[in-house]
Amino acid sequence: MSEAKSSQDEEFREYVAARSAALHRAAYLLTGNWATAEDLVQTTLTKTYLAWGRIRATDSVDAYARRILYNTNASWWRKRSNREKPADLFDDRPDTSRDFAEQGAVRDAMWRHVTALPKRQRAVLVLRYYEHRTDAQIAEILGISTGTVKSQASRALAGLRKRLGTPASALGLSRHPEEAA
Repeated sequence: MSEAKSSQDEEFREYVAARSAALHRAAYLLTGNWATAEDLVQTTLTKTYLAWGRIRATDSVDAYARRILYNTNASWWRKRSNREKPADLFDDRPDTSRDFAEQGAVRDAMWRHVTALPKRQRAVLVLRYYEHRTDAQIAEILGISTGTVKSQASRALAGLRKRLGTPASALGLSRHPEEAA
């Protein structure tokens, strides 16, 4: 193996060690399943490795990997014939009198509603509210316009409100990171 190839391999291993946990979390939020998330991250890292010589010298390695992650997930979703069905409606208003197990059940039920959203809407919500990305960053990662980001977020929140019969403020999703400052 050449010295240059060995150096590239070491750089890639360092990248994987530093960023794979974040990629796994994002993949889980997109798929709702740890096994599928593992497969998604492996595919993402394989594609990233194959392009490593082109992208490693740039500042956009993480953006490249995340775009692969989101696009691969969307591609897989398009190929699947069976889709998740929304769960029954539930009361998701914050209640401090609930015990830990009940709060976990509420979070699980909420997650079922989020996973019932179309993939792009879910991706926008994950990037916006979990990863605290700006609309411009989300647009770059997903390869869409900022207007599309805003419309997808609006539709996703409207869908959640409709399913839950709850205002956005009760969902904890009423403020965008750009508005929090």
